[in-house]
Amino acid sequence: MKMLASLIALAIAAPVSAQTLAVTNAEAWTMEGDAPVRGATIVITDGKIVSVTAGGAVPEGATVIDARGKPVTPGLMNAATQIGLVETASIDTRDQGSADERNPGFDPARALNGNSTLVDLARADGLTRALIYPAPSRTPVFAGEPVIARFRDGVDILGEREVAVYAVIGGGAWERIGSRAQQWTVLRKALSDAKRTADGRDAGDDKKIRRKGPPPGKGRRAGEELIRGVIAGETPLAIQTNRESDIREAIKLASDFGIRVVIVEGAQAWRVAERLAAAKIPVVLDPSVNLPGGFDELGARQDNAAILTRAGVKIAFGLAGGKIHSNYNAGMALREGAGIAVANGLPYADALRAVTVNPHAIWRKEGGGTLTAGGEADLVVWDGDPLEPSTNATAVIVEGRQTSIRSRQDMLAARYKDAR
Repeated sequence: MKMLASLIALAIAAPVSAQTLAVTNAEAWTMEGDAPVRGATIVITDGKIVSVTAGGAVPEGATVIDARGKPVTPGLMNAATQIGLVETASIDTRDQGSADERNPGFDPARALNGNSTLVDLARADGLTRALIYPAPSRTPVFAGEPVIARFRDGVDILGEREVAVYAVIGGGAWERIGSRAQQWTVLRKALSDAKRTADGRDAGDDKKIRRKGPPPGKGRRAGEELIRGVIAGETPLAIQTNRESDIREAIKLASDFGIRVVIVEGAQAWRVAERLAAAKIPVVLDPSVNLPGGFDELGARQDNAAILTRAGVKIAFGLAGGKIHSNYNAGMALREGAGIAVANGLPYADALRAVTVNPHAIWRKEGGGTLTAGGEADLVVWDGDPLEPSTNATAVIVEGRQTSIRSRQDMLAARYKDAR
């Protein structure tokens, strides 16, 4: 019996045999510079990148993927989409919002659906991660807490949860509380309340504050606690807004409270590029926007990304392709939008950064989105320029494993290819 127990313990303690992949003959965009490493061998073991070396050797026993001299990039990350929460326009396939009036928080993590047909399609277009943001809730001006999805095979696509507090200003989202001036007042009050609570805790007065405050409802503390995380500098506050006057208010808010702010959408952000750069506020934007969808977006222009980057603002691409394509073609619209940004003055390497390393830097504490030794092994092998819509991903690797790139559309095309 003792021997059996020892054998079981040994089996448990023994390391799992590492899976080794080698991508050879690659034009590897490591995102450490403005040019790729040509003729590179990328070695991957146990979910991590071991090396990226020009003409590097292939380890014995490794599974080899020949890139044939074509580009290999880090897995793309969409910096703002709702895939995994929506499937179609039908209400029974939409899980992106909360109707709970008692709680400024909403954690959409439990609704993420890895079996969504949109996920397969996005992965086939080179997406390995995305920031999934919630819709406006019943508690002005908050929507909830975005999560990061990681598009591995299978239903479990949750990567990280509660990565930010998401608020919306303007755009008609909160007409029931009136002017956007009132919306800013509500947001400032929530931050002030959270700061007062944090200060009270620092002074050891937590019990007194709890006695005076309202009793927490179901799930109430989830949202309130995360807003306190914003005050503590642990969590960014994402503000989806477009008008220049609102972006200026956001800059002032960041300064007054000493918090990290991320502007999402930002159609008129180019007008305050220098101020955003000075305040170190990044912008997540749709690079394909060139026409206003409303008065808040007057002045929208396709060189928004180029102007912001020249000023020193860190940008990432999300909401790409507008209300329809930002979800239903989240990968294709992202790549096409990045290409449009290049056509409008954004350097090619900066466009790649906006869909790889930059969204990681904006939303994740750990960073990522590079092809470097020790980094996460999420990467894509392409058959051409990844910023051209006609280019295809020939291999998508997530967590060091080659994943399926077969979408429902592919299966339907195969099924009916001989039909007349």
